[in-house]
Amino acid sequence: MAGHATALDAPATLPQGGLARLAFGFDRLLGGFVEALAAALVLAEIIILGAGVTARYVFHAPIIWSDELASILFLWLSMLGAVVALRRGEHMRMTGLVTRVGPQLRAVLEALALTASLAFILLVLHHALEYAEEEAFIVTPALEIANSWRAAALPVGFALMVPVALVRLLRLGQPMAVAVAALLTAGTVIGFWLLGPTLKPLGQANLLIFFVGLVAVNVFAGVPIAFSFALATFGYLACTTSTPLLVVVGRLDEGMSHLILLAVPLFVFLGALIEMTGMARAMIQFLASLLGHVRGGLSYVLIGAMYLVSGISGSKIADMAAIAPVLFPEMRKRGAKPGDLVALLSATGAQTETIPPSIVLITIGSVTGVSIAALFTGGMLPAVVLGLCLCVVVWWRYRREDLSHVTRYSAGQIFRFALVALPAIALPFIIRAAVVEGVATATEVSTIGIGYSVLMGLLVYRQFDWRRIGPMLADTASLTGAIIFIVGCATAMAWGLTQSGFSQDLARLMAAIPGGAWGFLAISILAFIILGSVLEGIPAIVLFGPLLFPLAKSAGVHEVHYAMVVIFAMGIGLFAPPFGVGYYGACATSKVNPDEGLRYIWGYMAALLVGLVIVAAVPWFSIGFL
Repeated sequence: MAGHATALDAPATLPQGGLARLAFGFDRLLGGFVEALAAALVLAEIIILGAGVTARYVFHAPIIWSDELASILFLWLSMLGAVVALRRGEHMRMTGLVTRVGPQLRAVLEALALTASLAFILLVLHHALEYAEEEAFIVTPALEIANSWRAAALPVGFALMVPVALVRLLRLGQPMAVAVAALLTAGTVIGFWLLGPTLKPLGQANLLIFFVGLVAVNVFAGVPIAFSFALATFGYLACTTSTPLLVVVGRLDEGMSHLILLAVPLFVFLGALIEMTGMARAMIQFLASLLGHVRGGLSYVLIGAMYLVSGISGSKIADMAAIAPVLFPEMRKRGAKPGDLVALLSATGAQTETIPPSIVLITIGSVTGVSIAALFTGGMLPAVVLGLCLCVVVWWRYRREDLSHVTRYSAGQIFRFALVALPAIALPFIIRAAVVEGVATATEVSTIGIGYSVLMGLLVYRQFDWRRIGPMLADTASLTGAIIFIVGCATAMAWGLTQSGFSQDLARLMAAIPGGAWGFLAISILAFIILGSVLEGIPAIVLFGPLLFPLAKSAGVHEVHYAMVVIFAMGIGLFAPPFGVGYYGACATSKVNPDEGLRYIWGYMAALLVGLVIVAAVPWFSIGFL
């Protein structure tokens, strides 16, 4: 994680030999080039999507190739961003164990994080090259170019990661620790390969070995989350199936290529722009004047803000990226712990999963045939129920907050702050209106926010530092790479689970549960919390929605009610550590170490569970307005 030094980031003694200096010089040149290229790709995406919106809405002359070009460049941005994140040490990882052991073991674990990642890169590189060659036979519909121009991002990205990882091992300055980690990694890979004939007859027991055991060992040893998922998937397919390993790269590509994910870098950059232009300061000043004298006031604002902006971008990570930079600095000034902030942000991510226009709701409607309009109507009130449960935890935790240093403002002062903040407060409403009115898609809408923020910064707030744009673009690329690479690896893991027959077995098991509707809802909650932690929302819905929704209907559960229950259950799994990808996304967007949120998040997760039980027990919250 950025901003959290470990032995990996700041070794006590850097190697000083001629070869080391040459390697570090090469790393600076390579790193500078990749960062500049990745930053340029972020800027290119903003321009392309912004031009697409302008051409379609203003000039009524759509650019038919804009989405296709944006999709091609997005895969390159994600892979190059992943390279930048690896070089900076910004891939999301759990370091709870790493930071609690002695210096020698810590050095080994830090080296192991790199050698394990490097092992996956070397194992998959050949297949990534083969995949890019296969894609040469496919021609894109709009630009009419070989799809290998897009797919080549995968082998190029993996190839660039190799020297980056090797230089980071050299920077450790711990040759013995590196040797031990390399031997452990090589021994584990060879051991699993030799055990292949023994593992194959075990059937679905291999799911526990690879997707629970291997993932858990890697995660707690400090291996980046994305590489932990990827190693487990690659190992499962290589050792226990006859599936061509080219498929791993294909599923990785599929997970990283959803156009809706383009909202992530654009909203990350928008969040940085809001802070840089002074819009964030104006908004926070108004919110603090309004609720600053209330204990936990800004935490309530965070819950409400996530409710308002949720679903605008179609990506929960993008929603967080728009909120965290605005609220967190002021909340820290008031004494809030970074761990508590990221825990609450993660919890609101799960709480607001049903707010339309949610991509999860749209996915459920598309794969199950349930009315999307009904899902949109049914999703608003259940999120309020869970939000109120979170507010109870906030009230309890901040009931003794010291407000002696907080100024209580008069009505006149609040009104003046409101006038200053009005252009900033208008931003989320402008963004939502653009989506609702069809001006821009959920992917494109962030470009409207970026354009609006630039104008406000230049013309209204008179605060715009051009020198910060380059570093902001590079930071956006790094964060994008870290997040999207996790999504891609999680998608590959979801596919591996599907091929095991696990989804059909789960459906049969749930159909046999006694207790009618209540028994079915109870087991669904448990199952989808687990599924959400390993599959993420959309893959889980695609896999299990068509199987389970008919069973729910036959058990007497209304389809919209069932949709709300399973979405919240998946959300809790998705945003709960240690496996939930959403939790690490919240940590990445907040620039907070995942370890810091662990002691705080369980109270919020308990509140979400209480809220989920209430929503499950009272169908009216979901279907009362249908």
